[in-house]
Amino acid sequence: MAFQVSPGVLVKEIDLTNIVPAVSTSIGAMAGNFSKGPVGVVTAISSEQELAANFGTPDSDNFETWYTAANFLQYGNALRVVRAEMAGMKNAAVGTAVLIKNDEDYEDNYFNNGAGAASQGEWVAKSPGLEGNSLGVSVCASATGFEETFSGNAGTLGVTTGTPAAGATVVGIDNGGGSAGAGGAKFNVGDIVHFQEADGTEYEITLIQTDNIHIRQLDNPNGGGLKSALAAATNVRRRWKFYDQVDAAPGTSTFGASKNVTNDEVHVVVYDTTGLISGSKYGTAGGRTGSVLEIYAFVSQASDARTAQGGTNYYVNVVNNGSQYVRWTDHDASLSDAGESTTAAIAGSSATYASGTGKAGIVTSTLSGGVQTTSNPAKPSVGELDTAYQFFADSATVDINLVMAGECPTGGSNGTAHATNIIDLCEARKDCVAFISPRREDVVSVTSAITQTSNVKAFFDGLSSSSYAVFDSGYKYIYDRYNDVFRYVPLNGDIAGVCANTDQVADAWFSPAGLNRGQIRGAVKLAFNPNKAQRDILYPARINPVISEAGQGTFLFGDKTALARPSAFDRINVRRLFLVLEKAIANAAKFQLFEFNDDFTRAQFKNLIEPFLRDVQGRRGITDFKVICDETNNTGEVIDRNEFIGDIYIKPARSINFITLNFIAVRTGVEFSEIAG
Repeated sequence: MAFQVSPGVLVKEIDLTNIVPAVSTSIGAMAGNFSKGPVGVVTAISSEQELAANFGTPDSDNFETWYTAANFLQYGNALRVVRAEMAGMKNAAVGTAVLIKNDEDYEDNYFNNGAGAASQGEWVAKSPGLEGNSLGVSVCASATGFEETFSGNAGTLGVTTGTPAAGATVVGIDNGGGSAGAGGAKFNVGDIVHFQEADGTEYEITLIQTDNIHIRQLDNPNGGGLKSALAAATNVRRRWKFYDQVDAAPGTSTFGASKNVTNDEVHVVVYDTTGLISGSKYGTAGGRTGSVLEIYAFVSQASDARTAQGGTNYYVNVVNNGSQYVRWTDHDASLSDAGESTTAAIAGSSATYASGTGKAGIVTSTLSGGVQTTSNPAKPSVGELDTAYQFFADSATVDINLVMAGECPTGGSNGTAHATNIIDLCEARKDCVAFISPRREDVVSVTSAITQTSNVKAFFDGLSSSSYAVFDSGYKYIYDRYNDVFRYVPLNGDIAGVCANTDQVADAWFSPAGLNRGQIRGAVKLAFNPNKAQRDILYPARINPVISEAGQGTFLFGDKTALARPSAFDRINVRRLFLVLEKAIANAAKFQLFEFNDDFTRAQFKNLIEPFLRDVQGRRGITDFKVICDETNNTGEVIDRNEFIGDIYIKPARSINFITLNFIAVRTGVEFSEIAG
C-alpha cells in the first residue's frame, strides 16, 4: 500500500467475496457433414430449428451426422457445431464459384475493405454447397426501372399484331418485344405488364421472341392468358417483377437529400430460382411471391449512407449484415457510382448516382457453381472430420463437455481412426467426454444378434482405454420428418443427451443410466437390442448396452467409461464429477496466480474450496473430502520455484450397478430377531 506522508484518512476496499464459480457441464460438440452453413468455425446452436436454419436439413448423405446433433438437442439446448470442409467444396456465385468458408474468410479475402472480388460477380452464396445454385438476386435501381408506361397512340410499343383475343398468351408489340432494334431494350423476361384492361389484370412476361411477348396471368397457379381481347394501339405499362413487394419506386434517400445527392436508392430482392429453399420456384405459375426470400428496400448506393436511427443504409452492408443467403462481391457495371461516399459523389462530375433507365434500371443475377463435395460418396474423409473436430481442441477458447462422434465411417479402419481421433481430442483437453457408437455395418441390417454382439465388441476392442470416452451398443430407428422416411441413426447423440438431461434434473455426478434418467427419446426400435447373455459380453468389454423392454421403453443400461482397468474412473458419474470439480476449482485457483505463497494465501484458498466441496457433498456427489494446502506440501523448495500446491482428496459417490435381493422363508414360530440379528 502507499504510505501517507501527511495526516489524512485513506479509504480502502478489500474484496473477500470470491467463490468457486459455477461451470458448464452440458455443452455438446459435433462436427461433420452439413448441407449449408459456415465451414471451419464453431457455431452455437440451441434448438433443432436453429440447426436446420443454419446448417440445412438432413439428406441421404448426412442424416447420421445431422440426427446425432438433433437428437442431442432433444435433451439439452447448448450445442457447438462445426461444418467440415470437404474436397471440391465451393460457394455458388454470379461469376467464378470459389470456396468462402465463413465470415472471417469473406472479410479477409473477398470483401477486401469494400473493394470486393470482381471475379465472383456481384453476389456469392453465403455458404458453400448446392443451396446457392437456387439463388437469384434482383436489384431495381431507378424509378423507370420500377415502372414505365409506353403509349400506343403514336404507333410505338402499342399492341399492333392483330387484336389478341381473350385467352391469348402471345401479344405482339410494335417495336417492342425482343427485336435487336428498339424492342429488345424495353422489356425483361419476368417483367409485369398491364394492357389497360378495366379490371386491372397484370401479366408476367415468360418469354420474348422478336416483337412478341409471351405472358401468363400474374400469380395465378393455373397460368392463363388474356382476360379480355385487346384493341390495337393499347398502352402497355411495364413494372419490375417484384414491384409489389416494396412500397414505392427507389429514388433519393433522406440521407442523400441531406447531402445534396440524388437517386441513390435501390431495392434488392433475394429469391429462390428452383424451389429448393422456399418450396416455391420463381418462374413457375403462381410461384413468384412465394419464392421471395429476403427484401432490402430503399437501401443506398452511398457507402456512408445512414438510416434515421443512425445505422448503416449502404446496400452492401445491409445485405451482408442481414442476409442468410448471399454476400456482396462487386457492384454491377450499371451502378458505376455505387460505393462512393456522398462527399465523393458531390466532388465528382455529378451528384446523381448512376442507376440506369428503363429496363437498364434492373439488374438480375443468378448464382451457380455451388458444390457440396467432389468426394464419392459425398461424405467427409477421416482426415477432413479430424480437421473439423480440431476446432474444438483449445479448451481456453472453446467451452465444451460432451463430444459426439456421430457416424463412424465404414470401410477398413476408418471407423477406428475416427473414434481414436475423438478420444485423443478429449484426452488432450481433459475437460470433456467422447461419446462413440459402433459402425453402421456392425448392427444395421445384421440379422443375427450373436453376430451383432461380436461385431460391436470387435470394433470397441480396437479402441484405446480411456476414462474420457463412453461407448454404446448401436443405432436407433427414427422417423425423418424432413424426408418422410424412417432411418437408423447412431445413439451417441442420445447418450450425450441423457448426460445433459441428468445435469438438469439432478447433477453431473449422478449416473445417466437406468429408468430414472436414461430414457432414450424418439426411438421406434433398436437395430440391436442385446439380451442378458449378450449384455454379459458387452459390459465387461466397456460397452454400455441400450435396451428396449416392454412397458419400460428404451433406455441406457450401463454407465461405464472406456477405461479398461478397474478404477473409480471407469464410471461415467465419477469421471463427470471430477471434470466438474477440476474445472470449477481450477477456475477459482487462477485468482491465486501472482499472489504470495504464504499462510494467508493458502488459508484463503482452503476457505474458498472447502465450502464448495461441502456443497457437492450435500448434493450427494462425494462422501468425504480433505483439502491440504499448508507448509507440508508448500515447502520452501516449492515456494522458491514460484509454485503453489493444493492436494484435494475426494471420496466419490458410487452408482449401483448390481442388486441382490435375498428372499428368505422361515418357520411360523421363528422370531425374526433370532435369525436377522
